[in-house]
Amino acid sequence: MNQIAQQLKERNIAEYLIYMWQEEDLLRANRCDMEQIEQHVIARYPEEQRPDLREWYTNLLTMMVEEGVREKGHLQINRNVIINLTELNNRLISSPKFPFFSAAYFKALPFIVELRAKSGHKEEPELETCFEALYGMLLLRLQKKEISDGTHKAMEAISNFLSMLANYYDKDQKGELNLED
Repeated sequence: MNQIAQQLKERNIAEYLIYMWQEEDLLRANRCDMEQIEQHVIARYPEEQRPDLREWYTNLLTMMVEEGVREKGHLQINRNVIINLTELNNRLISSPKFPFFSAAYFKALPFIVELRAKSGHKEEPELETCFEALYGMLLLRLQKKEISDGTHKAMEAISNFLSMLANYYDKDQKGELNLED
């Protein structure tokens, strides 16, 4: 795993997932061609970092090809993050010990439902919808496109919810989260 991904995975699982989706798109933007990745991405780094980056991008590219996600979709390692977060989300909502988390979830839920209805992906996991919304917002900002007040409101609720979930995920990974009464 590259250094940035490793640090993000340890520090904030939500940021890690967004980063990994960016990496998938970076590979796609370079036509999943290692020569292009070498030229447009790896060559920008100091020489001593390049061997590790070559290995990183080669491994990601191999996984994308093997998993059939060269054109669209996400790697299994990234889908596993969604699965793990979904399981934790369900456990947190089921526990009476986390009313603030439940409140954040239920505040974001109408926006999640609306986004799923608009996208036509009603069967996809709720958390995937949340991350797609955040990723879409990131892309809009990078393109310097205007973002409506309604979108800002939705993203604020979703961001707060995902931030709390990422925080609880970190605590759970460290063995510091007690869901039992």
